[in-house]
Amino acid sequence: MERKIRVVIAKPGLDGHDRGAKIIARALRDAGMEVIYTGLHQTPEQIVETAIQEDADAVGISVLSGAHMTLVPRIIDGLRAQGADDVLVVVGGTIPADDAGELIDRGVAAIFTPGAPTSEIVAFLRSATAHV
Repeated sequence: MERKIRVVIAKPGLDGHDRGAKIIARALRDAGMEVIYTGLHQTPEQIVETAIQEDADAVGISVLSGAHMTLVPRIIDGLRAQGADDVLVVVGGTIPADDAGELIDRGVAAIFTPGAPTSEIVAFLRSATAHV
């Protein structure tokens, strides 16, 4: 029997808007994935620790605060430092196009901006974690 895809959904930093993260968490759960939602105001280190403890296949980072160029690289670097570079990192939120390219270069697998269909996110995670 194939194990469910395990996804950590995280809200780093001071961003207090979690409606989108909760919608994504529910959509992933309804699609048969196991979802671990960290709640608000997580540090990059807490997110990395949760991903490792939960043996996550992917981490979805929701950022609306504008701090994505600081927080996301710290999460990616933390995962690499812990030997978890096989954990897929996706980002959702208000990410300017200029920053998106740099985040992809840093190791983000995909960026989903507001209005992205949940079916697109589900399909991406299924295809990108097909090894599970």
